[in-house]
Amino acid sequence: MEKTIIIKNSSGLHARPATLLVQKASGFPCKISLVKGEKVANAKSIMNVLALGIGRDEQVTIITEGERADEALQVIAEFLETLTE
Repeated sequence: MEKTIIIKNSSGLHARPATLLVQKASGFPCKISLVKGEKVANAKSIMNVLALGIGRDEQVTIITEGERADEALQVIAEFLETLTE
């Protein structure tokens, strides 16, 4: 399953929200990836997520595979779409 969103947070996906994202992603048994351009990151790894360098108004695709993938996609997408400082 996958969904593409635009990051609206003025600071992008910096350390604090990236940490929250990793915590949310780690609560699911499925594989969760974030894709920005040609780069793919494991959403359960803070270093991988930060390495994407996701800024404001950038497009990110969330890909989930496995058990509870639909629920994980919904939770992660909602978190990223409503991300504020």
